[in-house]
Amino acid sequence: MKSQNSLEKRSLRGKTVVVTGGTSGVGRAAVEAFAFEGCNIVIAARGQEALDETLNICKGLGVNAIAVSTDVSKAEEVDHLLKAAVQEFGRIDIWVNNAGVMASGKFEEIPMELHEQVIKTNLFGYMHGAYSVLPLFKEQNEGILINNVSIGGFMPAPYSAVYSATKFGIRGMMECLHGEISDYPNIHIANLYPQIQRSTGNMHSAKFSGLDFKIPPFASDPRDTADKIVQLAKEPQKDLFPDFKSRALVNLYEMFPKVIINTASAGMRLMMKLKNAPPDSGNVLEPSSEPHRIYGETILPGKKTKIALVAGLGLGLAFMLLKSRKANNDIYLND
Repeated sequence: MKSQNSLEKRSLRGKTVVVTGGTSGVGRAAVEAFAFEGCNIVIAARGQEALDETLNICKGLGVNAIAVSTDVSKAEEVDHLLKAAVQEFGRIDIWVNNAGVMASGKFEEIPMELHEQVIKTNLFGYMHGAYSVLPLFKEQNEGILINNVSIGGFMPAPYSAVYSATKFGIRGMMECLHGEISDYPNIHIANLYPQIQRSTGNMHSAKFSGLDFKIPPFASDPRDTADKIVQLAKEPQKDLFPDFKSRALVNLYEMFPKVIINTASAGMRLMMKLKNAPPDSGNVLEPSSEPHRIYGETILPGKKTKIALVAGLGLGLAFMLLKSRKANNDIYLND
């Protein structure tokens, strides 16, 4: 049986939490999850309308909350976010780096301006968050930085080269920072590596090369991912895969890297041929448009499209496996 002190240490009631990208998808789910824990909430995002909606949700749940318009790609705005949180609540106990954008399509067909902004929002945004809050944590001699990284930190996202670069970069940066805070036992950096989410993130992302895809049926529930973020706030650990699907995908990639990326890329190419959507910059340069909610569209493709997609993926996977097996046999015979 746990002691009373242990139970009190686990409680988040009255703790101050900052969540970037907190107005939709996993971010909004995390805001709600922390509100249910009785935390003071600081919601950060670019769009004022979405901020007001999320702030009203927190107030409806009876918790203290403020909303701060913040573009995490700009260091001065992240610094303002931190100062606003401290001014309102006196301290910050948990900072959740969550804001992120994505642009999918053929690398050379996505405008360079969007590539650069993906880096500024994802990689620089997490860097700005850590750069601002870690000195405060050191002054307080405690604090938890949680990074919602994605399994993109371990395996590439097909036809999202720059997005993948940012996720690998975040993982590398946080690995280094773990060493820098190793002499502060009460300061923690926790990284979460979820797979694709059944959230609005896919709806808001930039799409080029004719891509027009919906969320696949195997996507994870963003509320479950938000619960894992809360779990990390209660019991910090260095790295966490929130469900078996995330860990399984990374394991498969580690065993068959060429097969997995080539097969996934073949599936994306098939979607590019089947669809003819106009270029869409999504929320990379501008705040997310409606809907501002947790869950996104999960409409599956039509029957013919679904059959073609499954058949294409199956044939691609079979071809790559046979090719890999042949290469291994050739190596064995040559030896």
